[in-house]
Amino acid sequence: MKILVSAGPTREHIDPIRFISNPSTGEMGYLLAEYAVREGHAVTLISGPVHLVPPAGVRLVNVETAEEMLEAVLKYFPESEVLIMSAAVGDWRPRFKEAAKLKRKKKWFLELVPNPDILKEVAKVKKERQKVIGFALETENLASNALKKLEEKKLDLIVADTPDFFGRNGTSRVVFMHKDGSKEEFKKITKKNVAEKIMGIINRDMI
Repeated sequence: MKILVSAGPTREHIDPIRFISNPSTGEMGYLLAEYAVREGHAVTLISGPVHLVPPAGVRLVNVETAEEMLEAVLKYFPESEVLIMSAAVGDWRPRFKEAAKLKRKKKWFLELVPNPDILKEVAKVKKERQKVIGFALETENLASNALKKLEEKKLDLIVADTPDFFGRNGTSRVVFMHKDGSKEEFKKITKKNVAEKIMGIINRDMI
């Protein structure tokens, strides 16, 4: 199968040296890409800025901003049978990027505007043969918030987790929710275990 994986954070620049981002390491997406290649799938990995070595055998596409990630996902999604959207895409960006470094001020208000919702854009062009797996990082109401996202964005599977997964080798409470209404919950699970379970679902139910 042709599998498209997104990974890592995005960055939104305030000026040439400052940006807004998040603590995502990209580890989940890189594990998914590694396991997919190991299973014999053709993998395109769209990666935000990370400090990881890409798995051998993947087609790597480097991006920085949410808009760049959207462009790359829409470019490679039509040729893919499965999209795994594990990237931690920033929700906002500064309305303007300053051309020069901003000087220190006692008080300064930064105006933010929404970034594009990549999964909503994917839902508009998704074909019947294609499967889309999303992630939902939540600090409260894990299952209910994930279910809402699953339905709104026409996902086949959503994996809900918590900020405990930030950093390397963390564990988190995780809920797998399928579009048929079935779900599986783990009180404490590693990223490697999550990646293995996702690949098992793909090989069992999405081929």
